[in-house]
Amino acid sequence: MAKKRKYSRGAGEDVKNEMHRYKRGTAKSGRGGKGGKVKSRKQAIAIGLSKARKEGKRVPKKK
Repeated sequence: MAKKRKYSRGAGEDVKNEMHRYKRGTAKSGRGGKGGKVKSRKQAIAIGLSKARKEGKRVPKKK
């Protein structure tokens, strides 16, 4: 039996895009990017998942 995906493909794409921005040094945190540069991979992933949630994609709830 195939295992069901926890995160939708679209959510994975959002995280991928955010990681790309993080690696280029253009990822910003906070509302409207006013919180400064994203300094960690974990933070970049969290931002990507947060964006996916806002768009209504399938992502598990925050703990």
